[in-house]
Amino acid sequence: THLAASAFALAATTASAQNVATTLPSTLGQVAPALEAYSTDGLIGEVWSGEQISMRDRARVTFAALMTRHETETLGAHVELALDAGVTAAELSETITHLAFYTGWGNATAAAGAMAPVYEARGITADDLPAVDPELMDYDEEAEASRQEFVQSTYGDVSQGVVDTTEQMLFLDLWRRPALEPRDRSMVTVAALIASGQPEQMTFHLNRAMDNGMTQEEAGAMLSHLAFYAGWPKVFSALPVAKEVFENRGS
Repeated sequence: THLAASAFALAATTASAQNVATTLPSTLGQVAPALEAYSTDGLIGEVWSGEQISMRDRARVTFAALMTRHETETLGAHVELALDAGVTAAELSETITHLAFYTGWGNATAAAGAMAPVYEARGITADDLPAVDPELMDYDEEAEASRQEFVQSTYGDVSQGVVDTTEQMLFLDLWRRPALEPRDRSMVTVAALIASGQPEQMTFHLNRAMDNGMTQEEAGAMLSHLAFYAGWPKVFSALPVAKEVFENRGS
């Protein structure tokens, strides 16, 4: 039984590695054989195989990073990978809706265009996707009132429109939509902030992600994973913020 379980785990790992390999262009070795080796041995062989976070979460944060960076030419292959890794079509749909607010409408609409052929090929229809007006999840009214009071007092005389839409559209509506679990919604937000090089926005959202169930080990592994997709400089800019959040939560 133990040998059978080990064989199944090995087969699953191999299949996953093969799935990740399909996201790389077949011409990579013709142009940059060293990069192909780093991709095969390091990115696929070590990073994607890491057990600190699941393949499903790795696919989710990679999708968020690619969408944020407007890398639509590779997004279709990563949508395939995410679906095969267990991310649902509804979750990916909700992710682009959510990240439209954090990375811009252009990135979201471009991502939708790149995803459409995959959804069509797999027979995914509007019936499989999140409702426009679902029953919203409960929320911490006291915490939201405190957040809104701070934003209002700090920025109300700068842009009341931003203050109002942040409360009404983001925190009282978008964040309460049930198509993404709170942990997963926070995770893709943090991934997008890292990928866009906005670590100054991370403190609130990383704390919220951990309040919603992300562990410190998972957060650290996400940073390591995103170094390959957002670049080392962006991740090193995010590391001091993560360090401070971890230390403050530990104390």
